[in-house]
Amino acid sequence: MTNKLKAYTLDEIKDKYLGEMGTPERDQFEYELKMELMGRMIKEVRKERKLTQAQLGELVGVQKAQISKLESSANSATLETLVRVFKAMQAEVFFNVKIDNHHLRLC
Repeated sequence: MTNKLKAYTLDEIKDKYLGEMGTPERDQFEYELKMELMGRMIKEVRKERKLTQAQLGELVGVQKAQISKLESSANSATLETLVRVFKAMQAEVFFNVKIDNHHLRLC
């Protein structure tokens, strides 16, 4: 007799352990995950541009510590700050908004 393991999708696991989309716990998890990815993107672009945190901070007009906080977790960052950081690194930023299966794209 062979025991087959059941495969689960990531969404099924998140639904089971975090709650379905729209629940406060799941929404908080998804938000924190997106902010973590944003911080990683900032760090990756900064390194690609061969900038130190201090140099990037100078370009943006903030202290090195603020850049460090953004890279470790962008949770407290405003949209304006994120745009300024990427603009200082000469990186294009695109925003996608989905409304009833229609995508809006802002550059």
